[in-house]
Amino acid sequence: MNQVLNAGYKHRWLVLTVVLIAEMMDLLDSTIVNVAGPTLATQLGASSTDLQWVIGGYALALGSGLILGGRLGDRFGRRNMFLFGLIGFTLASLLCAIAPTVVALILFRFIQGFLGAMLLPQGFGLIRETFPPQEFGKAFAAYGPAFGLGGILGPIIGGFLIQADIAGMGWRSVFLVNVPVGIVAAVLSWIYLPKSVADKAVKIDLLGAAMVVLASGMLVYPLIKGQEAGWPVWTYAMLVGSVVVFYLFSRMERSAVKRGESPLIDPTIFEKRGYTLGITGLALYFAGFTGIYLTLSLFLQFGQHFSSADAGLGNLPIAIGSAIGGGVSGGFLAEKLGSRVLQIGAVVQLAGVGLLWLALPNAEHFSIWQIVPGLVVSGIGTGLIAAPIFDIILSSVSGKQTGSASGVMSAVQSVFSSVGVAIFGTAFFSYALVGQAVTGFHTALLIQLGISVVFLAITPAFPKRAER
Repeated sequence: MNQVLNAGYKHRWLVLTVVLIAEMMDLLDSTIVNVAGPTLATQLGASSTDLQWVIGGYALALGSGLILGGRLGDRFGRRNMFLFGLIGFTLASLLCAIAPTVVALILFRFIQGFLGAMLLPQGFGLIRETFPPQEFGKAFAAYGPAFGLGGILGPIIGGFLIQADIAGMGWRSVFLVNVPVGIVAAVLSWIYLPKSVADKAVKIDLLGAAMVVLASGMLVYPLIKGQEAGWPVWTYAMLVGSVVVFYLFSRMERSAVKRGESPLIDPTIFEKRGYTLGITGLALYFAGFTGIYLTLSLFLQFGQHFSSADAGLGNLPIAIGSAIGGGVSGGFLAEKLGSRVLQIGAVVQLAGVGLLWLALPNAEHFSIWQIVPGLVVSGIGTGLIAAPIFDIILSSVSGKQTGSASGVMSAVQSVFSSVGVAIFGTAFFSYALVGQAVTGFHTALLIQLGISVVFLAITPAFPKRAER
């Protein structure tokens, strides 16, 4: 790239700022509607299933499109795809804000998530194109806090926006807030992002991308609709079909490699036992903590009738705990203990689940302070795992496999966040809708208990520590 010398692109720190703002916008929307449930139910007549689609549909579209988004960035240039994703995401946010029905909102959320998948993968590439190697560490170090804040601040910001009811917009302001931020970020991106050269030699495996979307949809759809439909045969058939489509996709990718073609992902990464078990653990981790923290917001609103702002503040103990755990783990513990820190994090999460269970014997005289200790402990466990897990799993693959491996991990993160929304949301609402919100929360805690135990059991097979 002509504009970047060995010293780096002169506007590189502005590029980093724009990238982080745009990608935080994207990540913020994965959790910002967690506290909008009662409002959507009242104003749009959203059912419990609709609420799961509004929240989980975004993560599903984001995850299933991430690998394609990365390849499109290779083909058409990082700058071009970043601008396309950013402008499209901003317009989709506007559509969500003016959605007249819950069906329209769900559709626009899918579109928003897919356009986010075009935006997110370009960030790392843009940083590598604009920063000299000696500054990579400083640039990438900003990603962790930005990504963490995006998820943590979502319910808090969403709660206050809905409660403030600015100009009578209510829940619509949750999406409308993206519009001015997106416009400013798009203008700055247009002016300051360096031109990047498109690689026309890169071929896009559209069939492979379609199979990933199909398999992901077949996994999540029956988990959300199953309870409402009474778990008929087709729900189990779709779950099995999802596994079959994923398997066919892997076979197709291997055939492409043998023919000398460019696959959507490098299938050889799955030959590494540590990596395969690693992404299994990653899937469990994100399904678990996404699901249980969503259940917390639902319990506070539907079970204890908290306002959206108060429910958002109910996430603060988790945020504080996650910050503590992440700081300790990322600061020194992961470097000293390697993958054992993941086991410690899982044990701490189990302790948090136990504290939450004991704090909720019934709903009489409920106070948020009853569950604060359990939330903080659970958050610490989450932070202990979140800081090192990506680097540890990536250590199981070679340098040339890192691109495909990290792309698959990002996709797994988002898709299984959607799975978590489906499983935990279904478990909670099956009791909450008949006036047993505490039982619904207890059921979610049992699911989290099982997930944490399985995660703990497979972590010894992970690489012992991250490689620098």
